[in-house]
Amino acid sequence: MMHPLLFAPIYRRYIWGGRRFTTALGRTLPPGDDYAESWELVDRPDRADEESMVSHGPLTGRTLGELVRGHGRELLGRHAPQPRFPLLLKFLDACRDLSVQVHPDDARAALLSPPDLGKTEAWYVVDAAPGSRIYAGLREGVGREQLAAAIRAGTCAEVLHSFAARPGDCVFIPAGTVHAIGAGLLVAEIQQSSDVTYRLFDWNRVGPDGTSRPLHVEAGVEAVTHVGPVGPLEPRVTDDPAVKRLVTSDYFLFDEVRPGESWSVGGDDACHVVVVLDGEFALDDAWGLPTIKRGSTVMLPAAIGRQTLRGLTKGAATLLHVALP
Repeated sequence: MMHPLLFAPIYRRYIWGGRRFTTALGRTLPPGDDYAESWELVDRPDRADEESMVSHGPLTGRTLGELVRGHGRELLGRHAPQPRFPLLLKFLDACRDLSVQVHPDDARAALLSPPDLGKTEAWYVVDAAPGSRIYAGLREGVGREQLAAAIRAGTCAEVLHSFAARPGDCVFIPAGTVHAIGAGLLVAEIQQSSDVTYRLFDWNRVGPDGTSRPLHVEAGVEAVTHVGPVGPLEPRVTDDPAVKRLVTSDYFLFDEVRPGESWSVGGDDACHVVVVLDGEFALDDAWGLPTIKRGSTVMLPAAIGRQTLRGLTKGAATLLHVALP
């Protein structure tokens, strides 16, 4: 019953969002200039609005969670069984600086009520306005105590490590790392499927009512387990000349793919996720699915074996590839 899976994106609208999902990803959006997040793959069964739904093919209308729990072996192969799909994939359009945050690790998140996963994540910069910055980690020599003091003094920005972001940069953010996405960035994010965030600093901003958003300083500082600066990763070559490995972690594998005229993936008893950043691709005509266009995400279940994406446009194309380790 399995086939390549396309899901309807779930949009989140916040004051810091914009409309680059249309210009950079080719999406059609309703009116509004605050589209902040596009959730491509999510399985949070306790929340009805956080379940990806299949949008094409015989499984249309089924949720990712239904497939994980009802057809886990066919979907996930050697990674089954799973209580839920363990990753969340999204795009973020940051027209303003996001707050400075930290996420707890698995051990700390498990002690919460209700318990959750920790949140290790990675960002891939899709687009960057001139002057855009990523804040990742702390400056050399800064520890928890100095961080807490800077937060309370309103000078947190002075202890953060940051760098100018460029399209194609990838940053790995292990749980326990202080971080923020700067204004002007459009990023693809792969993360553990967690909903635990501690806001450490909000750039001394206040809302329309003159009040600032609440901070979680005590819990957040306690959750900081990685100090020191974090910079963009150097992609590593792989056995596949089209693929460069960006991240190898306990939670996900993350690759950049330059596919040429075609690219094949799968056949290893595992599920694979492919995101098209540039170009247009087709799967085997027998599936009866639409073209996989710029901004599209396709999940390839383990049971369907190795699949080939055929390029339909001339010129360089870019894919992102995600798999469970």
